Amino acid sequence: MASPRLETYCCPNRDAATQLVMNFQPEVFCGVCIGSASIGLLLTIVQLLPKKGQSPRKMPKASSSSTILLLISICDILGGLGMIFRSSVWLGFPDFIANISVVNGTDVWPSAFCVGSAMWIQLLYSAGFWWLFCYAVDSYLVVRRSAGLSTIVLYHMMTWGLAVMLCVEGIALLYYPSLSSCENGLEHAVPHYITTYAPLLLVLVVNPILFRRTVSAVASLLKGRQGIYTENERRLGTEIQMRFFKIMLVFVICWSSNIINETLLFYLEMQPDINEMPLKNIRSAALITWIIMGILNPMQGFLFTLAFYGWTGWRVDLKWRKREIPWESMSSSTVGENAYPSPVNYQSNIHDSKKISPTDSQQTDEAISMLSEGNTSSDERLTRSSPIYQGW
Repeated sequence: MASPRLETYCCPNRDAATQLVMNFQPEVFCGVCIGSASIGLLLTIVQLLPKKGQSPRKMPKASSSSTILLLISICDILGGLGMIFRSSVWLGFPDFIANISVVNGTDVWPSAFCVGSAMWIQLLYSAGFWWLFCYAVDSYLVVRRSAGLSTIVLYHMMTWGLAVMLCVEGIALLYYPSLSSCENGLEHAVPHYITTYAPLLLVLVVNPILFRRTVSAVASLLKGRQGIYTENERRLGTEIQMRFFKIMLVFVICWSSNIINETLLFYLEMQPDINEMPLKNIRSAALITWIIMGILNPMQGFLFTLAFYGWTGWRVDLKWRKREIPWESMSSSTVGENAYPSPVNYQSNIHDSKKISPTDSQQTDEAISMLSEGNTSSDERLTRSSPIYQGW
């Protein structure tokens, strides 16, 4: 799981709350993390691999949105690998891990492993948070026709730059001036927790706002495509809205336990003695949410692929071959040859000023296709209602 407690445990003089959760059934906890991360990793890879007998997704070439979705899955996969490696070493070499608690010890490798593995997990999941934020931004810009594949470079700079900067800054403040003196006061720990949870809270607060604005813009696009708002357009808009809802639902399910756990542990840290009897229920709640974190955090990658693409099945096709994208063939042949006359606007006598050019309609269809990428029924319905499909 991904928690700033992983880094604070590397301090020999760690606080009592961190000691409480990290020493609670460590073998069971590491086994839970390995099992959950392995299952999530396997299912995520199965979801992403091409399937036998499945038509390729109807996407207009590569889009920044589809690239971002793939990068989110990659971050989850690499973060899950970090969890498996860290927990495996924790279980397989208990004497090696025990040296982390030795103050002024001569062996630096246990501390180096503790810090390095914790930073790897934290960095990858933090980058995943930033990519998810970029997905919300890109979705909004796509329907506003202000985004394109070139913006992916800016997203890379922002995501990796901010993830590395915040991670390094938080670790540097936590371990300053050395591992033996970290966690001596809140001035060391608080900045580390802020830099860790800042991208998570950003996604929780800002992404729903951006998704809501995107859905409103999608409705306007669908209405303006042909001057009417048919049942197909309404259903497609609802499916895009449901996709955004499922993305946020997965995020809340996987990470709300982290926020609850951290709140409980901070409350315990403020108490003079966390072992007092009145705090028993709070300690129990903190330990329960700690185990839940070990289960849900590694499953985020698989659950996100379900939200992005739905269940894609088990029939994996390992024969990689270039496939023609139907959208490209239709658009290039039809638009290039210009074999068909312009369609008749049946509402021209009422809405003359709202006539849509073929280029604008094609851009609208591409924008909606990017948002509904991975949804086969939506892609087929969009293609049938597209002016390109109808013979523009």
